[in-house]
Amino acid sequence: MSDSLFGPAHAEISTAWFDEAVPKDAPLAERMRPRSLEEYCGQDHLVGEGKILRSILETGATQSLIFWGPPGTGKTTVARLVARASEMRFVPFSAVLSGIKEIRKVMAESEQERRHSGRRTLVFIDEIHRFNKAQQDAFLPYVERGDILLIGATTENPSFEVISALLSRSRVLILQPLAIEDVTSILRRALDDEERGLDGSIEATDRALEAIARAADGDARRALTLLETAAGLVEAESEASAEGAKPELTPALLMEAVQTRQLHYDKGGEEHFNLISALHKSVRNSNATASIYWLTRMLESGEDRRYLARRLIRIAVEDIGLADPGALRVCLDADETYHRLGSPEGELALIQAVTYMARAKKDNSAYKAYDLARADIKESGAAPVPLHLRNASTNLMKEAGYGKGYRYAHDDPNAADEMECMPDVLAGKDYFEDV
Repeated sequence: MSDSLFGPAHAEISTAWFDEAVPKDAPLAERMRPRSLEEYCGQDHLVGEGKILRSILETGATQSLIFWGPPGTGKTTVARLVARASEMRFVPFSAVLSGIKEIRKVMAESEQERRHSGRRTLVFIDEIHRFNKAQQDAFLPYVERGDILLIGATTENPSFEVISALLSRSRVLILQPLAIEDVTSILRRALDDEERGLDGSIEATDRALEAIARAADGDARRALTLLETAAGLVEAESEASAEGAKPELTPALLMEAVQTRQLHYDKGGEEHFNLISALHKSVRNSNATASIYWLTRMLESGEDRRYLARRLIRIAVEDIGLADPGALRVCLDADETYHRLGSPEGELALIQAVTYMARAKKDNSAYKAYDLARADIKESGAAPVPLHLRNASTNLMKEAGYGKGYRYAHDDPNAADEMECMPDVLAGKDYFEDV
């Protein structure tokens, strides 16, 4: 299920193209790509009865669409089904392969097509987030005039990756990771399908298929690839053993097939920020179990350990604060410990630090007081220091009133309450009373 399955970047593709047989030696994931809504599995919030995508597929698309979701959730497949239902001229783009020259050429062709025949062009852009601003801008006039209807697919948050002008003219539909039961159903169909699948060539229990589904993390493409890998291992072992019974996917072969599982993660993408947000908020909420889980998720995904250590230090000063100043020392020591030990031993220091902070009392009064002070400085500017707080280091300064009226709090305890230390324009302010 590659993201560039539509051939040349600006080739016109007829409805019949969608019905062409996929080569028998194509990857299993591509052979099993749904050809109709009936074969589509998952995303009930979009394709269920009365839902938006079902309506679009039944009546054709009239508005530009952005499909946003993780890999292997059916974005490209749905785009193909929408294109098929629309009966428009269909032009696919791969954002990896196409440049501004190709875009302008196709846009000019689309404009001419509409003028001569009245037929609009449906432009599908896979990985639209890979197009830069100038490339995305090139589509805009044709979307506005109605020459084209644009469908984009992206794994990244379109709020950050798609220009606002295109976004405002499109409807964003969010696809979710597939549920375990949906992926298992897809795998069972692929296992049994005589025409496009494995034609029941191996035996696999529901439990084995569920294990593959879990390893795929809601990604149907990955699940089908794992199944194909597992089937190859089973058949190879069967040939070696030369037994007459139908080969079976054993636990050992299953483990071998899924051992290279990689967690969905992008250090520079939205998932990175989702996970660090979950970690921070779990610590703030004093949930030690969740804090350990999210930190471990990031560790297992390959996140930079020094980045995680810095974030823990930030949490210590922002959320633990004055309730337990020792938390900052714990995090600094964890950072130093990781620096000395490295992986994997040093990671335990980070786990200990996040557990300590999750269990610690919380106080953000210093954090909020800092924000209030910044707001006052922005509002009042560089307010003069009161004369009694200034240091009178020369006779001239003494004559000017520097230091006059200053009270030494160690000798005069009442000074703490009676002597004003704020600028005149902010006299009486108490940030900790306000918070």
